[in-house]
Amino acid sequence: MKFGISCLLIATLAQAQTPGIHTSAAGTRERLKAPRPSSLLRELDSALETVVSKVSPTVVQIVVTGYGPSQEHGHETAQITRRHVLGSGIIVDPDGYIMTNAHVVEGAQRVRVILPPPTSDSLLKLQPIHDGQVLEAKVLGTHKESDLALLKIEATHLPSLPLRNDVAVHQGELVFAIGSPEGLRDSVSMGVVSSVARQIDPDDSMVYIQTDAALNPGNSGGPLVDIDGNLVGINTLMLSEAGGSEGLGFAIPEAIVNFDYQNLRKYGHVQRVAIGARVQNITPTLAAGLGLARSWGAIISDIRDEGASQAAGLQMGDVVTAIDDRAILGLPDFVAALYLHPADQVLKMDVLRGTSRLSFNLPVTVHHEKLDELAEIPDLQKNFIRKLSIFVTELDGKAKRLLQGSRSDSGILVVGQAAGPNVVETGLEAGDIICAIGRIPLQSMSQFQEMVHNLRPGDPVVLQIERNGKLQYLAFEME
Repeated sequence: MKFGISCLLIATLAQAQTPGIHTSAAGTRERLKAPRPSSLLRELDSALETVVSKVSPTVVQIVVTGYGPSQEHGHETAQITRRHVLGSGIIVDPDGYIMTNAHVVEGAQRVRVILPPPTSDSLLKLQPIHDGQVLEAKVLGTHKESDLALLKIEATHLPSLPLRNDVAVHQGELVFAIGSPEGLRDSVSMGVVSSVARQIDPDDSMVYIQTDAALNPGNSGGPLVDIDGNLVGINTLMLSEAGGSEGLGFAIPEAIVNFDYQNLRKYGHVQRVAIGARVQNITPTLAAGLGLARSWGAIISDIRDEGASQAAGLQMGDVVTAIDDRAILGLPDFVAALYLHPADQVLKMDVLRGTSRLSFNLPVTVHHEKLDELAEIPDLQKNFIRKLSIFVTELDGKAKRLLQGSRSDSGILVVGQAAGPNVVETGLEAGDIICAIGRIPLQSMSQFQEMVHNLRPGDPVVLQIERNGKLQYLAFEME
């Protein structure tokens, strides 16, 4: 179908741009044989309708109520507020498995999925499952780094769009975004792939497919598909100064979607490999300054002590040329290769050191998010401490596993801070462990709640906390 549509477009453009009028008999015969522009457009229209009719029944609307961050605060404590979110999702398995964005279901207390209505050719058939039914959904797992989440609804024999890793994506090819922009269900927009590997933030390892297909709030979690109806990626964000679509939309590549889906379905979280090294893009200036053998690619800029890279013998300044025999042309290739490497296999890395080509085998370690999972701890509303404007939870085994290097065996874990004009400035941050109030150690949530309840305006309060493995005091007056 790709070739057919391309030919139709080329033929239409060629007819529209042919200069002059042919008066020869041969020219007249050629014009009589050539299909009319209206016929070509109808064939193109029919082909596009076929793609949309194939994909649209697999796209759902997601309605979320719960708590979540109101905005980004860098390294400060997250501002948590009540949220009502509309997003999109794609059914990837007929038994009710749905992929969407992690930010759509962040802090969710209730998730509902609205299935698409029946198609026009099946209105007379009994299809109760598909008839715009609203179903409760369970969040099986999220991965905030890739912004993906897996949902499960109790339904079977659903139309689905299978995940596969053999779909090639090319710059300039036609793509379609389907979702619920601004809550408008089953909306379709068309555009092209602007870039197949766009890194938006140099400090963020994620790489996206860039498209000019119109994306707006509510498209998040919906599919980006090619003209054969294959999933290219899941729409996740847009860059806009005015808040609307400006032709700068971004989708998570299908290979990453598939990788995360398999992990989330099997483990409930994503297992990624870490090699204890940081890599950045090579620029011509950087290459000239370091005297590198080539002015493009990816260079190792940092190696952590006692990591796999240091143990294997890699050095800062090594230019990465291949991972697992896949060529590395820049940071996006490096990120993709590392992201998709199996956690139970040794990673092979080829580098260029000066003019020498070297090969290393790295015993990778498994990594998945820790602190970010604090916001997914249930019962946030129940554990809201209004007088201190914070959300907290017990420092139990689950919470302790999410913290690295924690020294405390008991205490109260801070999950986030409430948003609003009257928040209390305590200095607490997400991940802090409140070990004591004054000189009284904290042993339970009920003890903490009672002690805070007894505080009065003007009382001096001293909290002993553990932050990043170090103890310190926070002092403030109650307001």
